[in-house]
Amino acid sequence: QVQLVESGGGSVQPGGSLRLSCAAPGMSLSVFRSLSVFWYRQAPGKERELVAGPDTGGSANYADSVKGRFIVRKDNFRRKVDLQMNNLKPEDTAIYYCNTPSRVSADHWGLGTRVTVSS
Repeated sequence: QVQLVESGGGSVQPGGSLRLSCAAPGMSLSVFRSLSVFWYRQAPGKERELVAGPDTGGSANYADSVKGRFIVRKDNFRRKVDLQMNNLKPEDTAIYYCNTPSRVSADHWGLGTRVTVSS
C-alpha cells in the first residue's frame, strides 16, 4: 500500500501563509515518480473537496476558491508534494489531506494536517 503522510499545518492569522508537505516514507524514486498526488481538504461539517493537483511538469489544477493563492509542487527526488498556501482566509480552515486516485477510489485516507485561520 502507498503510505502518504501530511505535515506542516498550524494556526495563522488571515493573510498569513503556510506550507504543507506530503511525504511518502520509504518509497522508491521510481514508484513515487509514477504517482499523481492531489491535495484535498475537509472543513468541519462539510464534504471533503479537491483543492489542487497534480503537479505534472510544473502545472496543476486548482479549485476556484484557492486559485492565485495556493501552489502545489511535486519533488520526485525528495519524494514529497508541497502545498504552498498564501493569503490564507478563515474559510481555508480545514484538515488537509494528500492522496492518489487509487487511494481515493478505495476511500483510503491518511490522518491529514490541520490548518486554522483566524484573527
